[in-house]
Amino acid sequence: MATFLYRLGRFSFRRRALVAAVWAAVLVALGLGALTLSSQLSNSVTIPGTESQRATDQLTEKFPQANAGGATARVVIEAPAGTTVADAKGKAAVEALVGQLKTAPKVAAVVDPFQAQAVSPDRRVALAQVSYGAKAYELTDEDRQALLDTANTARAAGFTVEFGGDAVQGVPATGATEGLGVAVAAVVLIITFGSLLAAGIPLLTALIGVGTGMAGIFLASGFLELNSNTPVLALMIGLAVGIDYALFIVSRYRHELSIGRDPEEAAGRAAGTAGSAVVFAGLTVIIALAGLTVIGIPFLGQMGVAAAATVAIAVLIALTLLPAILGFAGARVAGGRIRLRRKPVEPTHGERWARFVGRHRIAVLLVALAGMAVVALPALSMQLGLPNDSTAAPESTQRKAYEIASRSFGEGSNGPLLVVVDVSGSANRQAALGQAAAGIQKLPDVAAVTPPRLNQAGDTALLTVIPKSGPSSTQTEDLVAAIRAESGSLDAKLAVTGQTAANIDVSEKLSDAMLPYLALIVGLAFVLLMLVFRSVVVPLKATIGFLGSVAATFGAVVAVFQWGWLTDLLGVESTGPIMSMLPILLIGVLFGLAMDYQVFLVTRMREEHVHGAEPQEAMVTGFRHGARVVVAAALIMISVFAGFVLAESSLIQSIGFALAFGVLVDAFVVRMTLVPAVMSLLGRSAWWLPKWLDRILPDVDVEGEKLTKQLDDAPGDDGRELVGASR
Repeated sequence: MATFLYRLGRFSFRRRALVAAVWAAVLVALGLGALTLSSQLSNSVTIPGTESQRATDQLTEKFPQANAGGATARVVIEAPAGTTVADAKGKAAVEALVGQLKTAPKVAAVVDPFQAQAVSPDRRVALAQVSYGAKAYELTDEDRQALLDTANTARAAGFTVEFGGDAVQGVPATGATEGLGVAVAAVVLIITFGSLLAAGIPLLTALIGVGTGMAGIFLASGFLELNSNTPVLALMIGLAVGIDYALFIVSRYRHELSIGRDPEEAAGRAAGTAGSAVVFAGLTVIIALAGLTVIGIPFLGQMGVAAAATVAIAVLIALTLLPAILGFAGARVAGGRIRLRRKPVEPTHGERWARFVGRHRIAVLLVALAGMAVVALPALSMQLGLPNDSTAAPESTQRKAYEIASRSFGEGSNGPLLVVVDVSGSANRQAALGQAAAGIQKLPDVAAVTPPRLNQAGDTALLTVIPKSGPSSTQTEDLVAAIRAESGSLDAKLAVTGQTAANIDVSEKLSDAMLPYLALIVGLAFVLLMLVFRSVVVPLKATIGFLGSVAATFGAVVAVFQWGWLTDLLGVESTGPIMSMLPILLIGVLFGLAMDYQVFLVTRMREEHVHGAEPQEAMVTGFRHGARVVVAAALIMISVFAGFVLAESSLIQSIGFALAFGVLVDAFVVRMTLVPAVMSLLGRSAWWLPKWLDRILPDVDVEGEKLTKQLDDAPGDDGRELVGASR
């Protein structure tokens, strides 16, 4: 592979105009396709096969007028102080609002608060339910604005009107604040390279890669139902790895120029050596993200595949477009340096740190492990869930509606459960229906059960159950399970659906999938690293370190987003259960990034060991060569991910924080501290591999060491005869 990449790098350098034109054409074509064919992204989080989804499908078939699966909105109307919604002025205002709601675009039905007796005991608050004939993701911004505008008249009369439900939720968007991470990354690149031109090239190629990937995702949205968080994850990962991969190759290119190679040969060698490591690193991220498809959760699989495709584009651009751009820049990439470093004769900071860790390896190990364990402790109380109006921003209409409804009707009014009662097999359908309603009413945590609504065939009824507890509480989860268990003692079949039940089912499915996915990732990590390092101990150490990074990150996420620590500092406006999809996403993404740092740092240690260096010196030398690039790469990733903590969506905030903190722990605590300490402690034992296993394992030359040796030993100028002969 290294030889092929060497030839590809030189070809791209020579034919730079052609390569640049091809990528420009691809970007323009995908961009035009996205502008003309893209469709609305989905806010829905569903998993086929769950009981709530089966109940929704049943209602769609037997009770279509119930609009199951359609968007819903809860409209909270509060009368001014000293008045009620039941007096003449209040009734008129509520009836006028209900009339306006019925005329809003795509609204299928509106439940009048007075007919449904949805008026608070103090008569100051009324609750109207709006059902749409379209799903939430099918609503446009104009549709949502039309819904909100229905409140203008009542508000002008002094009434407070707030809206909740999935019909009000827009598509998560990224703003200019997320670009701060890219700005910090630019500063890191300038300091690392000491050259504005060299720093600008990784940013340029990363932006082209992200633009290409995002255009492809929006183009695909015209043919597939994609979750609204899909492009956000792809943007996060694509920016981070795009900059990092270009950083590794440009660093090697500058090194080759510094030892006298001509630019074309330097580009070829950079692609064949650092490019080989980029391919392996990219493959680990791609496999981890694409592996999300095997856990049987469609929307999560879509997010993983989209992000994996963006990473694949970043790798292709690093191997083709980057050498072409280096062809335009030539040797100027090495010029114009800003002198920010010490003289080369002095030991680097990385070398000093490595020797310090080597001298105090036991103490360093104990302190690092103890610190990670303390940070990981909050993870023991992690509660998983999906976003609802209680986690919306404090000033949003969803949060205000949630608080008013909770204060007036109880928290359960914000998470009603829809119970589908199938009485088709009952001899006395009315008696079976009454028995079901009475049985549910007796269950713990039930505040109210509405009268049943029958379909035209009379074989399916729909009950609305109002819990006493909020939609994210364990009491509501227990209530859903208890209602489902009632079927065994009734002459009817019960199924629970609605947004609250669907969220509970999705969270449970995601929670159940986490450990199998973690086992898959850990097993994959062990095999891949054994191929790269030809050792059993190094992969074992790397995977244990990865698990430590994940545990510490889970703990930090719980402390911030569930417990509320440092929320003012980080700009987190609401806390609650951790997003159910976050742990699996974090495991997949952090695995790929952790393997990147492991490869770029430890391969040089292995090279020094193979060449006969003593274990301690091999560790120090390898660390000295790899630490600077790994630190720069980690700082860039942390900066990019941290920029997303400033987003409006709590899911995007939590993903950005988790990835930034995970990279921080994995790069600086695990790879830069634990790895050198363990390598120094184990000595030659770190490279132990049974002979029988050594014989059957393929030899993976990740750093292109064999290519370098062949080129250096070949006759001719810079190995050109060797490359020509290989053709």
